Amino acid sequence: MKEYFKVGKIKYEGPKSTNPLAFKYYNKDEVILGKPMSEHLKFAMSWWHTLCAKGSDQFGSNTMTRTFEDADPVKEAYAKVDAGFEFMDKLGIEYFCFHDRDLAPELATLAESNRVLDEVSDYVLEKMKGTNIKCLWGTANCFNHKRYLAGAGTSPNADVFAYAAAQIKKAMDTTKKLGGKNYVFWGGREGYDTLLNTDLKQELDHYATLLTLARDYNKKSGLNAQLLIEPKPKEPTKHQYDFDVQTVIGFLKTYGLDKDFKMNIEANHATLAIHTFNHELAVARINGVLGSIDANQGDMLLGWDTDQFPTNLYDTTLAMYEVLLNGGLGTGGLNFDAKVRRQSFTDEDLFISYIAGMDTFARGLRIAAKLLEDKVFENFKQERYASYKTGIGKKISEGKVSLEELSEYALSHDQIENASGRQEWLEAVLNQYL
Repeated sequence: MKEYFKVGKIKYEGPKSTNPLAFKYYNKDEVILGKPMSEHLKFAMSWWHTLCAKGSDQFGSNTMTRTFEDADPVKEAYAKVDAGFEFMDKLGIEYFCFHDRDLAPELATLAESNRVLDEVSDYVLEKMKGTNIKCLWGTANCFNHKRYLAGAGTSPNADVFAYAAAQIKKAMDTTKKLGGKNYVFWGGREGYDTLLNTDLKQELDHYATLLTLARDYNKKSGLNAQLLIEPKPKEPTKHQYDFDVQTVIGFLKTYGLDKDFKMNIEANHATLAIHTFNHELAVARINGVLGSIDANQGDMLLGWDTDQFPTNLYDTTLAMYEVLLNGGLGTGGLNFDAKVRRQSFTDEDLFISYIAGMDTFARGLRIAAKLLEDKVFENFKQERYASYKTGIGKKISEGKVSLEELSEYALSHDQIENASGRQEWLEAVLNQYL
């Protein structure tokens, strides 16, 4: 078998190591809060950014050449399978995520595209045998092709809607074949640029119809995956229907789908929505819809989705804090929806980027676990909201009080004293743990 990456297996060498091709903090067998680190951190390789991205952006062409490239897109698809499994094996990554058009190219007709997807996914299934590598989730790319210029489920063209439905069905079938436990919906172009040409209500109704059909097929087909929606506020449309977690929750409740879907939260999408990463995770957690994570980060000085590898320890600590409060991610995991920078064009850069992301989340996990063990923030929150444990506060919390009773109470308790929120002290304490 051809070796595509001239890099050996990546090992844990500890925080004092200066070897760029070694883990400093990710020690998969280390037990944190009763579980091995690898169970807390179910890292996944993104098929698209890892094997398909070649350094192009909206301002420039490719900067990367990979050893598995081939002029024949079908031959290249098979080579990517070999390269991907070699990459995951060398990094000790046990999961992958894919779009249908990542695994196999789109050909002249839907039937041809389905055929080649079947053939390449058969090869993926064969490669999985005898390994610990599993499919975390699959999805359909219903946004790149020009047919989706005005959306997929929200397209004004019914033929486009039908094509998207067919593509989603096939992607769900492929996810089932590969043993995936989750299936993701990313809106892509499900949004609009101007209301001058948009029937807003009809588009939302149609998107709900598509999700309902997929929900029903999930059960009917025996896939029985956790269905996940990935919120994103902008790009490529100006007004995305899946703006953030709270918006998606409202949409799902409106159409009676709130029991059927959870969220796949991406860090860079959170910041594009003018939220912090841990805010989106917290909103999903308290609503019982935190399902999986796309692990990356954005550049706060740039206004688009840069999909950088996560190296911000502050963010990963608070992210893992929410995951631990959630009791883990269930069938979900941490997919590196991240790509190397245009100037980081070597194969070695690709490995170093994954190592950096995995180490940063490993450190974040350790710190978050210690914060939870010490109950630093939880004890402070309990004290801050203590007035709701007794007296009138207890009645408020239990919903056993009327507006009239509260008015009477306030008349005799109008000299109010507040306690400090101590934000700066708490931030300083967090820095001590970091």
